[in-house]
Amino acid sequence: MLLIFLSFFFAAGAWAAVEDYGYPYADPLVATVLGTPKADQAAVSRDIPRKEKKIVIFPDRKLPDAVAVRSFQYAITAQDKAAPLVFVIAGTGSSHKSAKVRQMEAALYGAGFHVISLASPTYTNFIQTASSTRMPGRTSVDAADLYQVMDKIWEANKAKVEVTDFHVTGYSLGGANAAFVAKLDEEKKRFNFKKVLMINPPVNLYHSVGILDRMLTKNVPGPAAPDFNTFFDKLMKRFSEVYSQDDELKFNDEFLYRIYEKNLEEGRTAKPEVLEALIGISFRLSSANMATIADFATQRGWIVPKGHKFSRTESTTPYYKVATRTSFVDYFDELYVPFYRELEPASSRDSLIRESSLESIEPYLRGADKIGVMHNADDIILAPGEIEFFRQVFGNRAKIYPRGGHCGNMAYRDNVTYLVDYFKK
Repeated sequence: MLLIFLSFFFAAGAWAAVEDYGYPYADPLVATVLGTPKADQAAVSRDIPRKEKKIVIFPDRKLPDAVAVRSFQYAITAQDKAAPLVFVIAGTGSSHKSAKVRQMEAALYGAGFHVISLASPTYTNFIQTASSTRMPGRTSVDAADLYQVMDKIWEANKAKVEVTDFHVTGYSLGGANAAFVAKLDEEKKRFNFKKVLMINPPVNLYHSVGILDRMLTKNVPGPAAPDFNTFFDKLMKRFSEVYSQDDELKFNDEFLYRIYEKNLEEGRTAKPEVLEALIGISFRLSSANMATIADFATQRGWIVPKGHKFSRTESTTPYYKVATRTSFVDYFDELYVPFYRELEPASSRDSLIRESSLESIEPYLRGADKIGVMHNADDIILAPGEIEFFRQVFGNRAKIYPRGGHCGNMAYRDNVTYLVDYFKK
């Protein structure tokens, strides 16, 4: 998500459509950045009775004065009759308002489902108001936090919404979260989920974030480079220019698309290294935000000095700039691992990496007929050979499209039809 990169590196180029599956972008990088053209999107009505809501998850939790939103935010879109309910979990760093969540809400509501939309456990509001540890990324812990959120939300709404069955889905990291939530529900039996659908989940979170980190580091000045500060200052200036034109834009797929679209209007398309840089910087800025909040909330002193209290008017940019110099791997090694090893001295770096992978619950996934996956063979967050994990573990419960990059084809008509039909069957 970096306009300055596009100014430096854009050049003539093209993408091509391919044979039977009609999704138009053959290049997974282009698909990841651009998503689905409007002409190819499923026809769903956005005129739905969506209601923004808030709920307190930890009544006794004291939040700093600088935290403006002090309750967990979510959305509910309810039918006016009895219907199945689908919980939707957003992807890495995304809120319950993300474009992909909104598209899923519209499709599922239009097909007759109630929908409750939840932010990712890696999103700022979730970390501050709903995370038990305030150190996101450990999927078993994140699943327990999500489950508690779902339970409290359902308790607050069950008198007004008549539900026949419960389902859960999510995209990207939210897809993996959905599987861990389903496994926890086998023990808790609060919802007895009938169907679970993972959309473009990582096999191994650590592998996937490493791929995204490298997309940035090989295409921009490194944090030790003398021109990094200049680079960052230009980045934030260009970001502010675009942000001022649309105050609702966030560090996500919508912003990536807006920047790319601006350059298309000028008759320029991107080289692969520019697309990689866009995706990498989008992830870096999102993970930097997560790391800053986690460090501040847990008072670890990694980025924000221990004991520091932000005022409502204090700029966080100096700390954020420090965080942008750190990769997710840095966050994992220097903040996440020490934090959890203090809680559980027997844990190790390797065990923590494995815990946050679908491989750690492979036996459950193999035997859970209610869990399916929708993925792309060219997903950029998968390491070589990882797509085979889904084919081998899920068999005919895996729908693997030939292209679409990372979540790029979620709004494509065939994919939306599959999503809806999956929960209807």
